[in-house]
Amino acid sequence: MNEPNLSAPSAGTCCPSCDTSATNRSDTALEIVCTLGAGDFKQRVADIRDLAARSLLRCERRGLTLHLTYERDALPKVKNIVAQEADCCRFLDFTITHEGSEVHLTITAPEAAAEAAEELFTHFAPELARQVL
Repeated sequence: MNEPNLSAPSAGTCCPSCDTSATNRSDTALEIVCTLGAGDFKQRVADIRDLAARSLLRCERRGLTLHLTYERDALPKVKNIVAQEADCCRFLDFTITHEGSEVHLTITAPEAAAEAAEELFTHFAPELARQVL
């Protein structure tokens, strides 16, 4: 069985695991793809980072899971971004909950995307959180 190609990604892909241009991939790796084009990808990352800059309160990373906590008024924007991300990066699992004055977003990457998880999670700008746990 061929190992996934984890070299540098092609232009317009978010990480090596999302690079669909590589031909030396296993069937499992083909499921780990981002379907956004270069321009759409840049806009999506800008939107995610803007949300983080405005509303991200806390973040916590545990292995292949990233927990993000936003201000309550960010709920519509979080839902919109999650809907868009769930469409283009179907290999990620997104869970939104809200209670009181906070919105909680949990993103889980599959084991097959373990090497790319760091880069994938940086798109959600955890460094902009007011508190990193």
